[in-house]
Order: sequence, then structure tokens, then C-alpha cells
Amino acid sequence: MSTSRKLEVVSPVPADIDIANSVEPLHISEIAKSLNLDSLHYDLYGKYKAKVLLSAFDELQGQEDGYYVVVGGITPTPLGEGKSTTTVGLCQALGAYLNKKVVTCLRQPSQGPTFGIKGGAAGGGYSQVIPMDEFNLHMTGDIHAITASNNLLAAAIDTRIFHESSQSDKALFNRLCPVNKEGKRSFSDIMFRRLNKLGISKTSPEELTPEEVKKFARLDIDPDSITWRRVMDVNDRFLRKITIGQGPEEKGMTRETGFDISVASEIMAVLALTTSLGDMRERLGKMVIGNSKAGDPITADDLGVGGALTVLMKDAINPTLMQTLEGTPVLVHAGPFANIAHGNSSIVADKIALKLVGPGGFVVTEAGFGSDIGTEKFMNIKCRYSGLTPQCAIVVATVRALKMHGGGPDVVAGRPLDRAYVSENVSLVEAGCVNLAKHISNTKAYGVNVVVAVNMFSTDTEAELNAVKKFSMDAGAFDAVICSHHAHGGKGAVDLGIAVEKACQNITQPLRFLYPLDISIKDKIEAIAKSYGASGVEYSDQAEKQIEMYTQQGFSNLPICMSKTQYSFSHDASKKGAPTGFVLPIRDVRGSIGAGFIYPLVGTMSTMPGLPTRPCFYEIDIDTATGKVRGLS
Repeated sequence: MSTSRKLEVVSPVPADIDIANSVEPLHISEIAKSLNLDSLHYDLYGKYKAKVLLSAFDELQGQEDGYYVVVGGITPTPLGEGKSTTTVGLCQALGAYLNKKVVTCLRQPSQGPTFGIKGGAAGGGYSQVIPMDEFNLHMTGDIHAITASNNLLAAAIDTRIFHESSQSDKALFNRLCPVNKEGKRSFSDIMFRRLNKLGISKTSPEELTPEEVKKFARLDIDPDSITWRRVMDVNDRFLRKITIGQGPEEKGMTRETGFDISVASEIMAVLALTTSLGDMRERLGKMVIGNSKAGDPITADDLGVGGALTVLMKDAINPTLMQTLEGTPVLVHAGPFANIAHGNSSIVADKIALKLVGPGGFVVTEAGFGSDIGTEKFMNIKCRYSGLTPQCAIVVATVRALKMHGGGPDVVAGRPLDRAYVSENVSLVEAGCVNLAKHISNTKAYGVNVVVAVNMFSTDTEAELNAVKKFSMDAGAFDAVICSHHAHGGKGAVDLGIAVEKACQNITQPLRFLYPLDISIKDKIEAIAKSYGASGVEYSDQAEKQIEMYTQQGFSNLPICMSKTQYSFSHDASKKGAPTGFVLPIRDVRGSIGAGFIYPLVGTMSTMPGLPTRPCFYEIDIDTATGKVRGLS
């Protein structure tokens, strides 16, 4: 049963929210039926959203997977080059025009950019996820669940330090294992995880020696080692650095810390990389919040809170089913930062979708930022944990961004584009294609077929577009296609859909990772740096210290998640094109141990954005007569 429908487009293209409000969404049960998804395997969240339960995957275990496609891009301008729009437009073309079974898999957007400077992330023009306001605001509450879980753990950390500071080992132990109604003490289930970690096999609190009591009860957290911060899903620069514990009841136990935006929480990365409820429970429990004063890693399970975190996240593990403007299905799930995390939607959504579309169907997912960040992490982190293999990788390019890489003036969000970007200049485009060529070669190295999607703007000329197509083919792309899905919806991406299908059918190589896991942390970092074009890597004293610590703690076999600017292959955002010969500076190295990666910091990465002088919220309001949202972008 197909639910696809064709749009009546108008020119010039209206505002995104106006287009979204002009289309009446289908009831989400109709979208579920189009996927043969039984009502037993989803829970309705209103008329236009549903949570798809993990039982759907269990029932389809024997089903063969469909084709798996990832959408990356060239190094973007601050305006973005339309990866989300291309992802949605391609799926509308595959479903509404080419009659293929298709599911779009996207990240859930943070409310920070929605009310800040970037706006929403539902796509754009006639290639959008709807209802657009529900997609961008709250959705089914997953980010709020992450916020609550993250802050529960933060509270547990400071509370434990507070109570350990004022109690003897015996008093602390007695409160952790209180006497029950029968006059006996017992361990809670989660406590056995810490006992096993300590090598204590005893099952009754009364059996522990005084030395074992101390080891078990006293975490002895080093406050200076704590990496866990509180989060909220709003851009608020004044929370980047705060002091807690200033109330009189906290007895002077102040500590300097700060807030991150919720999508930067490790719990978001755990959600995106988990493969089952049991796997999520283990990952949440293994999250390391800092070290003891002896240098041992302290986990959420050591604090006794891993199970409670999982309970808060039990509904968030289920992907949310929505739809595009043209009635094709969308699974929205997880939204990890693409800098300090891996910037991809969830493994469970992709796995469910691949079973739902079946052989000959398509699952198209987007990887954050340029392919040097998003696609690299998709391959080396996400595909490692999922065991899935993509057949095709798309590189989204725009004439605008290529002109910038060719030496064009700076592109600044909120300012009018320079004339160079709205008038023909083929030589500037050709000069910038060195950036495109680097993204094509890097992506091809994974063994997938690469299709370049040239996202056309109204100011692009035929000569400029043809120059991009020719350069793409010369650089080794499987195909290069000019797309107008922003202006025409799925109809504008039909040729892209045909090219992607051919690319998937003609894959001949297995997936190749950039590095093996059993080499050192430094060797893995250097392999990624080399793919950027670096001639070497320089480590700060702090980075050297952290690498040594993570190696000693047994975490050196984890994949690497580089935290660097998205605006250049290098660490310097001003270096456009495809720079070479630079030395990549590693300022610090940190671990998201529960999620399952080590992340080196290249330069300074803000994990709590600030609001500009004129945020997007100036435009956002509600029509009180109809209840419809206005001004979202």
C-alpha cells in the first residue's frame, strides 16, 4: 500500500513553515500500513507521530535487508549545503516517483539551533518532514528524557562526594546497605556490579572485611577529574561555566562546572549507538564520569544509577515514525553532536528500517557536516557497532560552497551573499572543486560507490553546474546529478534516485575501515589526520597524559571520534579547499566510554552554543485562531 502523493509546487518557493502548513499530513497509522507495520509494534503519539517498538525488528529478523545509503557532503559554508533537504528529496523521489519502498532516517534536531541561529532541521522547501513544528519542537520527548537522565547522574556525582566527605567508612556502608525489617542487610542488584568490578565475590554485606567495606562504599571521586556536566536543550552562553554548591546546606562544598547542550550528552551518543535495550543498559552503566583519587575510572554503575538511567530512557530507545511532504515514511531517532560525538541517527532506526523496506527497498540516512566528519564517523564508528554495510554514499555539493573553496569571499550567516556567489564564475567553481575531489576520494576509500548530488540554487548557471558534474566524474564519482528537490520536491531528485539505485546494484567491494581497532590510540588518530591531508600530529602535554591514562585503563581498543571544525579539512576554519602539509594539533583527549569511543579535541569546541543578537525566536509565534505555528525555519 503506497501513501505517496505528488506536490503542487509554486514559484518562488514559499517559506518552509508555509509549505509545511499547506499540506495535511496523513494519519501516522496510514504510513505504518504502507510499511506493513503491525499496530502491535508501534505506539501512537497523537495523529502524526508514533513510536516504533523494538519488537518490530524482532519479528522481522528473518527478512532480508534493503539497500543502505548514507548522505554526506563537501566542507560546508556556515549556511549549510542542504544535506537534510537532499536526503528527504531523494526519498520522496524514490517513493513517490520511482515506486520504491523507502524510509528516511534522520536525527532529531536540538531546540538550541531551532531558537538560535540555524533554525530547524526538517529539510527545506518542498523536501521536508512534517509536521515540521512537531519535528523541531519536543517531538516525542526523547531529548527531554536524555536531559533528565544526564542530570540525575550529575546530581548523583555531587551528592556522593558530599556524603563521603562527612561520613566514616562504616557509616557510609550502613546507609548504602540499611537494615531491613528482618534486621538484615543486603546488597541491591546493581551493587553486585561494583562488587564484581572490585573482585569481591561475597553476597552478604555482613561478610565484607573492613578493607572491603572501604573499597566498596568509598568511591573517593577526584573532583578535578570529573568530566560529566549538566545539560539543557537551550542555547545559553551564561551556563558554560558555573559554580555549584553555594547553598548553606552544602557546607562550602563548591565546585566549578558548567552546562552543555543536551545533544552533547554522552547519553545521546549511547542512544544513537545502542543495538538493544540490554545493550543500552550496559552502555549507560559503563559511562565514566571521572576517576578516583587513585586513578581508577568511576562509572554510572559504581554510583548505583545505571538502572535508573535506563528506566528514564526506556521509551526514548524507540524511533519515532513521521512522514515527508509527499507521504513517504521517516524514522527520526537520536541527534548526537557531529563534533564531539559521531553526528548520526540511531543504529536501531536503521536496522528496523532496513527490515521494513526489504530487498530492493532503500534506507537513506544522513551523516552530520562534511564527509570528513560525518561520513568518516558513520563508517568507522556507527557501521562498526551496527555491522551494517552501505552500498552507496552521496556527497552533497553546491556551487556556492565550491566558489568559497575556490577563493571566494567569506560566507557569513545573517549577512547578504557577496556578488561572487550570485553571478557566473566558472573558474572560481573549478578552483573550489579540489575540495569536492578530496571528499570523493576519501569516501570511495571505504569501498562504496559515490554519487555526487549537486544541490541547485536559482542563481546557479548551466555552465557552473556542468563544471561540477564533469569534475565529479573525473574525480572518480560513480555518477553526478543536478538536483532541484528544494524547488520541486521528489520530482527534482528523480535522476538522483535512478543514479543511487544503479550505484547500489553495482557495488563490488566489501566495506573497508580507515583503521583497525587493535592499534594504539595515537596510530588511529594519525590515520584519520592523514585522511584530512595532515603531514603529522602534535599532542599537548594534556593530550599525552590522557592517552596514557585511557591506555592504562584498557580503553585503547575503542574507535576514534575526532572533534574538529566542520569548516575545513584542517583544524583552521579559514583554510578552505583541500589543504595539505599541516600539523594537526590535539589539545586534549577525552572518552565517551559508555557510548564506545575516544574523542580527541582539535582546537576549542563549544558544547553550549550562545544566542546571537537576533535569534530565530524573533520570528516564531502562534496563530491563536488556528493553533498553527508561524515563523519556524
